[in-house]
Amino acid sequence: MSGNVLFDAPPWAVAVVILAAVLVALAFSGIARLILRRRAKLRASTAILLSLSGIVVGLLLTELIGSDPNLGSPLVLITTLGMAVLFIGVYGAIAAHLQRPTRASIEQLMRAGESDQIEFKSTARINLRTGEKDARMEQVIAKTVAAFLNGDGGALLIGVDDAGTALGLDADLATLRTPDLDRYELWLRDLMTTSLGTAATSLVRVDFAEVPNGHEAATDGTATDGTATVCRVEMTASPRPVYLRPGKSADPELWVRAGNSTRKLAVDEAATYVMHRWPLGVGSNVAAQFRAAVRFSEDR
Repeated sequence: MSGNVLFDAPPWAVAVVILAAVLVALAFSGIARLILRRRAKLRASTAILLSLSGIVVGLLLTELIGSDPNLGSPLVLITTLGMAVLFIGVYGAIAAHLQRPTRASIEQLMRAGESDQIEFKSTARINLRTGEKDARMEQVIAKTVAAFLNGDGGALLIGVDDAGTALGLDADLATLRTPDLDRYELWLRDLMTTSLGTAATSLVRVDFAEVPNGHEAATDGTATDGTATVCRVEMTASPRPVYLRPGKSADPELWVRAGNSTRKLAVDEAATYVMHRWPLGVGSNVAAQFRAAVRFSEDR
């Protein structure tokens, strides 16, 4: 090896590398913070320092693997860029793992009450006023899921009334040919796939829990003293708009959360919401797609 990359280079080349290192560090720190948003806290100064550290290590590696590298060679550029990505990636993975929030139980969500990220529904298929299966109840579920996906995510609890009392899923289960929870989840996913699309449904997690029902048996038999089964439908924020298709010939609708309620946006409101929520910037798009891929792989 004839010399050192840093000391043998002309001053202008060193200045270019330093400027490039700062710009690369800024770019990667911004992308990393977008990717890790809601998964891990990463300060801008930390991300920049990690990027610079990776670039320095990359320069040192080129001294070991290159016969006579220079600052403008593809070897130096690829190595420094790769090390910057590696440093950010490793730190981000560790930070996301260590800072992963504890998932609240269904009982904890019931005690917390309805909010912009928690919604209660007594049933998903049965109209409790008539005691009959009602397609409108299914649409309410689909609208709520769409609204959470178009916001910051959230949890929908089925089998819980507005007061936070567990009613159970007995009424809904009775409408299925095979009244079990596996069949119920399959029906829910079919409903979401038909109404919202396969991509949106992949961002949804479904689970069940037995919780105390806390009151006397209802006259329609939907609850008894003891415990009741509650279904949790949990959504993460979608990287793209999710439109509800209420019917084959109906126009798609955009639903969002407004406090602890769900509402449909008019055409002009929907256009404005989409532009602000999902800007067309390349960095934001890449980060959003990456976050969606990570969430999908975790749910699997």
